[in-house]
Amino acid sequence: MHQSMKMKKVLRSLFQIAVFHVLLKPKAGLGSSHDYGDALSKAIIFFEGQRSGFLPEDQRVSWRGKSGLSDGWNYNTDLTGGYYDAGDNVKFGFPMAFTTTMLAWSVLEFGDVMPPNELRNALVAIRWATDYLLKTVSQPNRIFVQVGDPNSDHECWERPEDMDTARTTYAVDAPNAASDVAGETAAALAAASMAFRSSDPGYSETLRRNAITAFQFADNYRGAYSDNDNVKYNACPYYCDFDGYQEIAYYAHGVHFGACIEKFWKLNLLDELLWGAAWLRRATQDDNFLNYIQTNGKTLGADDNINEFGWDNKHAGLNVLVSKEVIEGNMYSLESYKSSAESFICTLIPESPSSHIEYTPGGLVYRPGGSNLQHATSIAFLELVYANYLTHASQAINCGNVYVSAQTLRQHAKRQVDYILGDNPMGLSYMVGYSNYYPQRIHHRGSSLPSIKDHPQFIACKEGSIYYNSTNPNPNVLVGAIVGGPDENDDYVDDRVDFRKSEPTTYINAPFVGVLAYFAANPNFS
Repeated sequence: MHQSMKMKKVLRSLFQIAVFHVLLKPKAGLGSSHDYGDALSKAIIFFEGQRSGFLPEDQRVSWRGKSGLSDGWNYNTDLTGGYYDAGDNVKFGFPMAFTTTMLAWSVLEFGDVMPPNELRNALVAIRWATDYLLKTVSQPNRIFVQVGDPNSDHECWERPEDMDTARTTYAVDAPNAASDVAGETAAALAAASMAFRSSDPGYSETLRRNAITAFQFADNYRGAYSDNDNVKYNACPYYCDFDGYQEIAYYAHGVHFGACIEKFWKLNLLDELLWGAAWLRRATQDDNFLNYIQTNGKTLGADDNINEFGWDNKHAGLNVLVSKEVIEGNMYSLESYKSSAESFICTLIPESPSSHIEYTPGGLVYRPGGSNLQHATSIAFLELVYANYLTHASQAINCGNVYVSAQTLRQHAKRQVDYILGDNPMGLSYMVGYSNYYPQRIHHRGSSLPSIKDHPQFIACKEGSIYYNSTNPNPNVLVGAIVGGPDENDDYVDDRVDFRKSEPTTYINAPFVGVLAYFAANPNFS
């Protein structure tokens, strides 16, 4: 029976590969002209499909309904709202906070070139997250880090509107540590406070004040939130604070979790402290935060030249963010951050002698470990941000014998964007709903099950399995969702079972909002 099931899966995969190569083959003469404005709109709409809680009347993803209305029950507190991070029905605070930071950074860097309606939509997307994050830090000496039991959730294939799995709330109380989640929450609230400064000063001040409180918790009680016994087996292995390479090592070599965290604690935990402090410095202009990132840089690992950026590792983003102070403010005491940022950028340029980032044959940034497009979108974002800094100061980067200008960085970012939108060997847009050819069977419960609007009858935990295993396209189009992406050979099988390639996440989309805003405003850039 087992062999028979494996054979069926192999045959299904082979069939789908054949179909994709025939139907989605790039058409002769297809240019690389894209409607970046349309893609921007769709990238923002996606977040409405990920909403938890009571949905507003102007909800545009109409096949979704209200969900998670009892969240926070076991602490007798209101934790409704926020986002489901991916294709499941759990609210993980760590990636949600990072998503929020990146949405806010997108608005701060590129909001001035967004169409007014899309800027408004982006701010609405940010506020849906920050309203929830404010609830997570609303009680003294406590941070709520997660809602939902992922182990029971992942045993089911259910619409969020039908959830009958445990909606357990997980909190960390002082003096227990949660530097990673609290530090990222501080960054998110601080960045968002600047995004709302002109449109809603009162809300901006609330965000700023709570960002400081979250940072104090992170700094006073140092350690990983997943070290807490009440969280450990429910946050891990999903969102522990170690990067993709270390995650692979953890699984492949059977490294004990505690040993793994101990070994990489400095490198991949305390970056959130510097990240949170850097955002608070930018939001408040308080010299105390400037002193913090100056004096704690070496202690907390800023000088470790780690070329990573994502929900679990902030080093490259931190260095780019702080470089703004050096390039535009002549803050030479932070020169090491700028040097690390430019070292990172040099690794991205194939012609550079220090290049070591892998690319697929079709030109996509590639890192093993699944959900690869998170690397492509976040790297493209950092390149565009740094290009803006260089342009403002009329500077360039010297990568050994290679001269890297702002123009070079924008060209490199555009190649990643165009690949994602369809200029790739598959001829496939990896953004759902963009162009005529995009993944039809994404790994997403709400998208793959009949909408509660069309099928109001309850669908129980195991009853959803027939939809999970079906080869039919998803009945609901999750517009704007960017899936995990192709493998190292540019191949993609449209199979919802293969979550590493077919599952969308909020932290893939968030940096892409800023990237698309830039190219929508500069469509003829070459």
